Amino acid sequence: MSKKDSYTSAVPQLLDDLQTNKSRGLSHKQVEERLETIGPNKLPDNSGHSVFSLFMGQFQDFMVLVLIAAVIISGFLGEYADAIAILSIVILNAIMGFVQEFRAEKSLQALKELTAPKARVLREGEIEEVVSEDLVPGDIIFIEIGDKIPVDARIIESSTLEVNESSLTGESLPVVKKKCNLTSDLEVAVGDRTNMIHMGTVVTKGRCKAVVTETGLDTEMGQIASLLHEAEDSTTPLQERLEDLGKGIVLICLLACAAVVALGVVKGEPLYKMFLSGVSLAVAAIPEGLPAIVTLALAIGVQRMIKRNAIVRKLPAVETLGCATVICSDKTGTLTKNEMTVQKVYTNAKLYDCKEEEFNEKSLIKALEIGAICNNAKLKRKGSLNKKFKDNSYRSRSKREIIGEPTEGALILAADDAGIDKEELDNSFSKRIEIPFDSSRKRMSVIVEDNKKYTLYIKGAPDILLKRCTRYLEDGKVKSLGEAKRRAILRENENLANQALRILAVGYRELSGKPNEDNLERYEDEIVFVGLIGMIDPPRPEVADAIRLCKQAGIKPKMVTGDHKNTAAAIAERLNLLELGDKIITGQELMELTDKELERDIDDISVFARVSPQDKLRIVKVLQRKGHIVAMTGDGVNDAPAIKEADIGIAMGQKGTDVTQEASALILADDNFATIVAAVEEGRGIYDNIRKFIRYLLSCNVGEILTMFLSSLLGLPLPLIPIQILWVNLVTDGLPALALGIDPADDDIMEREPRPREESIFAGGLKWRICGQGILIGFGTLLVFLFGLRYSNSLETARTMAFTNLVMAQLFFVFSCRSEKYSVLQINPFTNIYLLLAVVFSFGMHLMVLYLPMFQSLFKTTLLAKGEWAFVLLVSGGSTLLIEFIQFCINLYKNDVGVVNVEESLR
Repeated sequence: MSKKDSYTSAVPQLLDDLQTNKSRGLSHKQVEERLETIGPNKLPDNSGHSVFSLFMGQFQDFMVLVLIAAVIISGFLGEYADAIAILSIVILNAIMGFVQEFRAEKSLQALKELTAPKARVLREGEIEEVVSEDLVPGDIIFIEIGDKIPVDARIIESSTLEVNESSLTGESLPVVKKKCNLTSDLEVAVGDRTNMIHMGTVVTKGRCKAVVTETGLDTEMGQIASLLHEAEDSTTPLQERLEDLGKGIVLICLLACAAVVALGVVKGEPLYKMFLSGVSLAVAAIPEGLPAIVTLALAIGVQRMIKRNAIVRKLPAVETLGCATVICSDKTGTLTKNEMTVQKVYTNAKLYDCKEEEFNEKSLIKALEIGAICNNAKLKRKGSLNKKFKDNSYRSRSKREIIGEPTEGALILAADDAGIDKEELDNSFSKRIEIPFDSSRKRMSVIVEDNKKYTLYIKGAPDILLKRCTRYLEDGKVKSLGEAKRRAILRENENLANQALRILAVGYRELSGKPNEDNLERYEDEIVFVGLIGMIDPPRPEVADAIRLCKQAGIKPKMVTGDHKNTAAAIAERLNLLELGDKIITGQELMELTDKELERDIDDISVFARVSPQDKLRIVKVLQRKGHIVAMTGDGVNDAPAIKEADIGIAMGQKGTDVTQEASALILADDNFATIVAAVEEGRGIYDNIRKFIRYLLSCNVGEILTMFLSSLLGLPLPLIPIQILWVNLVTDGLPALALGIDPADDDIMEREPRPREESIFAGGLKWRICGQGILIGFGTLLVFLFGLRYSNSLETARTMAFTNLVMAQLFFVFSCRSEKYSVLQINPFTNIYLLLAVVFSFGMHLMVLYLPMFQSLFKTTLLAKGEWAFVLLVSGGSTLLIEFIQFCINLYKNDVGVVNVEESLR
C-alpha cells in the first residue's frame, strides 16, 4: 500500500488493505507477525554512539596523531621517558574529551520525550494499553486531548479534533482534523491531509479513533530523519584553525630541529647522537599539552553552559557561536514565553489591563467567566497548591499546567487569576450542551442548566459575534446595542488588533426554556455583548537585554517565524529587534525575490514572517553566501534541514523533536534566546582563552628552540639536556597553561565585532607577540647560560641556571598572557586564583628538582647561590615586567583604559 493510499482511499477499502477490523482490531498473532516483518515503531537512535566509538573518536585530531607518531619515534630511539610522558598526555586528552561527549549524549537522551511512551489500542475486541514501539500498521488506536501521537494514522471517527502539527509543518495554530476522503491525482501536502494524524504531533482538542497506516521510518517524521542522517557534519572554525596550527607547528619544529642536527654534524658531532638530540628537541618543542588544554577549555565552557540551560553536543560547537554574525531565531517559545496570555479586556466601556487589575469590576469578572465556561481546556495544579495560600503562589505559571488548546488555556488562566475556578464553575451546572467551533462558524457556544434556567455563553471572532448581538452589558445593566455603540466596539477591536493581540468577543443569552437540541445554532442570536478579550504570547522579559547585547557585540538577530506579519512585527518592536531602516518580509514576498535580490537585501531584513521550512533553509544559505556565520534555532522536524545547514544549529530542549536535536550542535534546555547570547559570550571567552595558552605555549617553545639553536650556532655546549627540556614542558605546559584555560573573560568581550571565519588564529598581532616573547626567553636563557659558564666555571651550574631561568621566565610570562588588551598591571590577579596556585605549585616542583639529592642526580642539577638566583630572577622577570610596563603606557596613551578604569579592574 502506498503512502498516498493512506489518505485517498475510502476507510472501508483502507481497512481491507490493512487486513484489520475497526470493531475488533488486529489479533495478537497478526501483531507479532507484523512486528517481526516491519520492525518496532521507533526511529533509529543515530544520535547515540557506542562507548568504544566515542573513545576512539578522540584520537582522530591531527595534533593527537602527530603526538602518537612522536611516541613511536621516541620509543624506537630509546627515549622511553619522553614516550611515556607524551602517551600519558594523549590518553588524558582522550579521556577528557570522551567523558564530556559521553555526558552530553546522556543529557540528550534525557530530553528525548517526543514519542508517546504508551498508546491505547484495540486488539481482539479489547482496549489495551501498550508500549508505542509495539504498534503496527492496522492497529486501531484511540487518541484524546493532550496525547502525543505515536504513529501516522487515518482517522476513522472524531469529535472536535484539533492537532498541533508545528513540529512537522511549522504551522503554529492547531489544525482541525476529521474523517473525510481526500481524492486527488496529485500528492497532497502533509499540512493539508486533514484526515490524517502524524507521529510527533500533539492533540490540543477533542478525540478520535484511527487506524495505523505507517510506523517507524515509514512515517513522515521517520522519512525526514532518514534524509537528515545522510548529511555530513562540517568542521567548525576552531577545528579548522587548530588543524592548520598543528601542521604549522610540526613543520616549524622539524625545520628547526633539522637545522640543529645539521649544525651539530658540521661541528663534528656524530650523526646518530645529533639525530637523537634533534628528535628529543622536536618532541619537546611540539606543544603536546595543546589538545588537552583546548579540550579542557571547551569542556569547562560546556559545563558553564549546562548551568545556563544549554547542552552542547560537540565540544567545538560553543566556540563556533563565539564568531557568529547572525542569529536566526524562532519566535514562539524562544523570543516569547510560549504561554498565550490574556493582557487586555474591553468591557463596561473601559479597557482593563489584566496584569494590574484587582478584578473587582463585575463586567470584567463576567467576561472572564464566559471565557472559562465556553472552554474545553483543563487546568492542572502542580503539587499540593490550593487557593488558601495567602501569597497567591498558586497563580504562578510554573505551578499550573494547561491541558488543551493554548488560546483556551489563556482564558482559563486569566479566570483563575481573578479567583474563578474552572472546575467549580463546571460543577455548578447540572447540564452542558456544546455547539463546537469550526473554521466556517468562527465561534463556540455552550448551553448550561442551573436550577432549571438555561443560559447560552458564546465566544468567537468579534466581527462574527457582533453581528449576532442586539444588546450589551454596561454598569450591570443590559442595554440596547445601537450603531454608535457597535462602531465604538469595532474601533476598540481595531485598536487591540493593532497591538497584535488575538481578540475574542464574549457574550451570553438567557433562554426562555429548555433548548431543542436538533437545531442549537438558532439560539446563537440576540446575544448580549459583554466584552473583548485580547491575548498574546508575550516576550520573555530577559530577551530584550539579550538582543541589545547581540547588537552591541556586532551580531544581527533575525526573527524567522511561521506566525503572521502583524504579530511578528509587534513582538519585534517590543523587543527592540527592529532598527531604523529594517524590513519585515513574508514568505510570499520572499518567494517573489530571486536569490540575487535576496542576497542584496537580506542584511536589512530583521523579521521573516509566515515562512516555510524551505524558506528557512534558503535564508541560511543566502546568509552564508554573504560570508555570515549563521546560528539557526528550531524545534520541529521541518526545521532540521536548516539547522543542519547552519554553521551552528540550535534545537529546543523542551518542545524540540528528537530529529531536530539530532541535527543540532547545541540544545537549549529552556528554549530561551537569552541562553543563545550567553553561549555566544561563553564561546568568545573560550576562544580568547585558547589564544592565551597558544600564545603562552608557543612563546615558551620558541624560547626553548631558540636557546638550543643559538647554542649550536655559537658552538657552545647544549644548555639543556633532554630530560631537563621535558621537565620544563611538564612544569610550564602543565598546570599554569591549564589554569589559563579557565581564565575569566574581559569585561568588554561582548563589545567587540565577531571575528571573520577566515581569520587566522594568530590575527591581531599574536604571532609577533609569540615571536617577540620567545626571542626574549631564548636570548635571556642563553645570557644566563653564558654568565654561568663564565663565573662558575661549571657546566652543571650553568645548565642549572639556564634550566631555572627557562622555568622562571615562563612562570612570570604566564601572567602576561591573561589579556591581549590589558597589561598585567591592570588585571586583578585574584580573579583567577587557580593560576596563582598553579604557579606556586610549579615553582615548588622546580625547587624540588634543584634541592632534593635524588632528583639532582636524575636531572643533573646543583644548588644555586644567592647571587646566581638574583641574576636568574632579574633576567627571567625583567623582560616580562618591561613589556607589561610598555603595554600599560600604550593603553594610557590611547585612552583605551584610564586611571579610573585601572582602579575598577582591580576591584
